[in-house]
Amino acid sequence: MPSYQAPIRDMRFVMDEMLDYPAHYARLPNGDDASPDVVSAILEEGARFARDVLLPINQSGDEEGCLLEGGEVKAPNGFKEAYQQYVEGGWPSLAADPAHGGQGLPPSLAMLLSEMICATNLAWGMYPGLSHGAADALRHHGTDDQKATYLTKLVEGVWTGTMCLTEPHCGTDLGLIKTRAVPADGDAYAITGTKIFISAGEHNLAENIVHLVLAKLPGAPEGSKGISLFVVPKFLPDAQGDVGERNGVTCGSLEHKMGIHGNATCVMNFDGATGYLVGPPNKGLACMFTMMNAARLGVGIQGLGLIEASFQNSLSYARDRLQMRGLAGKQAPEKPADPIIVHPDVRRMLLTQKAFAEGGRMLVLYTAQMLDVVEHGEPGEEQDHAETLLGLLTPIVKAFLTEVGFESTNEGVQIYGGHGFIKEWGMEQLVRDARITRLYEGTTGIQALDLLGRKVLMSQGESLKVFTKEIHKFCKAEADNPALKEFVGPLGKLNAEWGELTMGVGMKAMQDREEVGAASVDYLMYSGYVTLAYLFARAAKQASVSLEGDDKAFYAAKLNTARFYYQRLLPRTKAHAQMIQSGASSLMAISSEDFGLGFEI
Repeated sequence: MPSYQAPIRDMRFVMDEMLDYPAHYARLPNGDDASPDVVSAILEEGARFARDVLLPINQSGDEEGCLLEGGEVKAPNGFKEAYQQYVEGGWPSLAADPAHGGQGLPPSLAMLLSEMICATNLAWGMYPGLSHGAADALRHHGTDDQKATYLTKLVEGVWTGTMCLTEPHCGTDLGLIKTRAVPADGDAYAITGTKIFISAGEHNLAENIVHLVLAKLPGAPEGSKGISLFVVPKFLPDAQGDVGERNGVTCGSLEHKMGIHGNATCVMNFDGATGYLVGPPNKGLACMFTMMNAARLGVGIQGLGLIEASFQNSLSYARDRLQMRGLAGKQAPEKPADPIIVHPDVRRMLLTQKAFAEGGRMLVLYTAQMLDVVEHGEPGEEQDHAETLLGLLTPIVKAFLTEVGFESTNEGVQIYGGHGFIKEWGMEQLVRDARITRLYEGTTGIQALDLLGRKVLMSQGESLKVFTKEIHKFCKAEADNPALKEFVGPLGKLNAEWGELTMGVGMKAMQDREEVGAASVDYLMYSGYVTLAYLFARAAKQASVSLEGDDKAFYAAKLNTARFYYQRLLPRTKAHAQMIQSGASSLMAISSEDFGLGFEI
């Protein structure tokens, strides 16, 4: 079975030394609640829960899967008991509003816990994962009665939540949905339709499940402009707000999946189910985006957690596995062969995992600061700045970290060699679990279009300028710092090129809209690599001034990881830049009918 130790030392480096989280929390209203002692307790206890409760049921949950009998879903053995411990520990309420039973702590602390959960048992983590988004959607868009009925239960974890978006014929094009909502008694609606790919749509972990469902009202406009949002509970609340009669929503089947076997991914049938409108009619997609954006950040953290899990176990194996001698001669002469960690290519794979784990953690915690300010900060210039950066970085967090997450877990299998292909070691499960992260909550292609099309080009590049100005100021301030010369020079050039590439795509797009789609994924990956380069440069700055302290080995390793990133991973931007500039012509030249020339379909 894979092992795991929460990387608390690295988390604290990013939080306390690099991003100055203590000062950040001090600026937030009620930030005093996130005292150093509280943060330490959350990290230590979260690490224990992930390691001792979730990790032991990860492989068994993958092998056992979920069972559907008579419309009821049973999660794998141990999952329900783990969820009860999670609720008893107060974890669901960590960052929720005290008005609804929450602890009111900054969202960034919940994101740290999320990384630990994703690293140890991603499938289990998906059961409570969407409840936070459901609560946020109701908090922002629900009526007072809806908030009173559902929020406290969701915050406490007594009830869980889902988001029911797509249907068999839709995919990401939600304007095609066929689920209908017909006015019924009072302010209720009868919801009828089928939703697919519903994570945790039915299970036995909590006493009730609150579905947020997209549907169309009679006479609604065509396409996405005619979508409304409804709250549809599994059990209708009674007069006291407790579980009442069963609603007309059932699980028709469980999806048979490549990975995340321990999570119930359901086909949900709504047969005249009672639901209630959330937000204005025909504005459901905008309301759901409150939930979707939170989910996208959550999926990026899933990618990070899986990278860390794969790296830790790859490193342990590479230190123990004996095979061949080092190219420069015997490294462990007392042994029959050298440990494979001495071989340069194994080190390349390990350092790739390490760089993406540490860089991804910096990206998540940097973005988490923006989320803290947006959720808890005072209205004004700082909050507007944070909201712009959060919007820009969300698709990068989601798509870049899941793309490199899949790469990193694959490298983990490769480091194990043939043993990585064997189930008992647990490395192939990480690959299977990681594969879905590039798909749900919007594929990489969808995130790329969101970044380049909506966030950057639709703002005339202003959202990007907010970030590139920050990078420029850093490079200018550190231009004469000899310890950072190897980082600041390349970063400054890439930062300038980022703007040039953006302008180039924008000019082409004025003549041909296909140019945006043709460039978007390479643009997102380029953006991700440059963003991590900026964060590694900041980490290198902090490490360079701490080298003479008590933890010299840690800071030296941080500098070496930054150098590896700049020398071995950052050059990938050259290929992405060339592909961005190559345009759409080679992609669109062949007609769809001519794709199959040379064979019959």
